This record gives sequence, structure tokens and C-alpha cells, in this order.
Amino acid sequence: MWPSNSSSSFLLTGFPGLETSHHWISMPFFFVYITVLFGNGTLILLIKEDHNLHEPMYYFLAMLAATDLGLTLTTMPTVLGVLWLDLREIGNGACFSQAYFIHSLSFVESGVLLAMAYDRFVAICNPLRYTSILTNSRVVKIGLGILMRGFVSVIPPITPLYFFPYCHSHVLSHAFCLHQDVIKLACADITFNLLYPVVLVVFIFVLDSLTIFISYMLIFKSVLSLASRQEKSKALNTCVSHICCVLVFYVTVIGLSLIHRLGKQVPHILHLIMSYIYFLFPPLMNPIIYSVKTKRIRSGILHLFTTHRLGV
Repeated sequence: MWPSNSSSSFLLTGFPGLETSHHWISMPFFFVYITVLFGNGTLILLIKEDHNLHEPMYYFLAMLAATDLGLTLTTMPTVLGVLWLDLREIGNGACFSQAYFIHSLSFVESGVLLAMAYDRFVAICNPLRYTSILTNSRVVKIGLGILMRGFVSVIPPITPLYFFPYCHSHVLSHAFCLHQDVIKLACADITFNLLYPVVLVVFIFVLDSLTIFISYMLIFKSVLSLASRQEKSKALNTCVSHICCVLVFYVTVIGLSLIHRLGKQVPHILHLIMSYIYFLFPPLMNPIIYSVKTKRIRSGILHLFTTHRLGV
């Protein structure tokens, strides 16, 4: 047990009871980490280098890849530090900053998926005005709005963490810092920190997912009005990748929420596994989905690596 609030650090937790196997457990984590860095880094490089991909749809995809990279780089170094080197101690400031970026980037990802749904809605329901509606300046404004919403909205619950006294055990339940973990250790009135995140989740995750659902209802309605079967198939194919990414993200969000709601009824190991799935599965799958499902991305990647290999 750590002494009162004189301590300026927390202890991270790996997999309790499996400490002797941490090196083996770290191997799939490291593989996923490298795959996420390579996949999302390749997408960003491809969209930057290929002028044929300088369109709103791919700008938002680059933003999604950058968000996934940021989320992975924020969490995985401490996870691997715990599993490889037993580096469990983390300073208060570093812990609160990590929690801030983790939660902010999660909200940014939701916003990017919403923007991508809007892009598909305009492209299919109002194709003649697509270029006039989604101009480069408007795409930049949407991107900045998403970033502002994500990074500003998380400031209110994170700021008090710097001032709370921590007189309980300083051992956190994950290998990275989360707001909900830290406030459990605070010896102060945490009512605001309990209520505000619930409101935030409703206004961001719930409203974003509901808006995406409504946009696709309108898209499907518009697609059904198309004359030929080929036109319908072509229109829907442009949405498949985004729908898959939306499902991957929100299914993991719902899964993590259910696990937290069940609380003590669920073994702690399931909390840990669901948390890692939430933070690693979408960043791992998003570039794979777009590489497999989007012909322009697939051919662009082949051209990118062929060109670099030949030294062109």
C-alpha cells in the first residue's frame, strides 16, 4: 500500500497471476503493434504521395489512420514496458497526460467515422454537388472541428486529476492510464468526474453512431431509387469499407461498455482483454479493411512499394 498523496506516481498492472508469462504474452502485442504502425503509416504515406487520392474520402481516411497511430503510440509503449521490462511505475503527470490522449483520440476516431459517413452521404445522395459541398477548405474545417471536439471535451474531467489527493492504493488495473481507473483511487468528491464522462459518451458516441445509422438509411433509400443493378452495386461498394470500420469500432465500444457495466460479475481478465481489443483491434483492422475492399488503395499500395523497390 502506498502512503497518502505524497506519492507522485502510480503502478501499472500487466496480467495478474500471469507475470511469469509476460514475455510470451508480449509477443502478439508486439506483432499487432508493428502491424498497426506499418499499416496505418503506409495508408498515410500513400494518400500523401498519390495525387489521385487527394479527395475528401481519402483525406478523412488519412485522418482515421493518423488517429489510430496516435492511439496506439499512446498506449503500447507502456504496455510493452510492463510486459517486457516490468516497468510498472508511471509519474502522475505522465499518467494523466496518457489518459487525456487516450480518451481524446477515441472521441476523435468517432468524429472521423461520422465525417466519413457524411462524405458517403453527399457522394451518393447529392453526387452533382459533391465537389462544391466538400471543398478542401470545408474538409479542413470539418477536420479541425473533430479535433477541437475531441481534445477540448476531455479537459474538464482530466484537469481535476492533477489536484485530487490519492490516499488509496496507487495500483491501477491496466498497463496504461484511464480516467475511470485513476478516479477510483482519489480521496475527494468525484461526483463531477463520474457524471461528466457519462454525458460525454452519450453526446459523442451515442449521437455519432445514431447519426451514422440515419445517414446510411438515407443512403440505402437513395441507392434503391437507382435504375440499374450495376449502379446500385457500385454505389454500395463505395460504402462497404466504411461500414466495416464503423462496426469494428462501435462493436468494441459496446463490448467494453457492457463489461464495465457488469463490473464485479465479470472476471478481471475479461476487463483487460476487452480493453486491449478496444484499443488495438480497430487500428489493426482499419487499414486491412481499406486495403482489401478499396481497389484504389490496393493498387496504390502495390504501386507505392513497386516504385520504391525499383528506386523510381
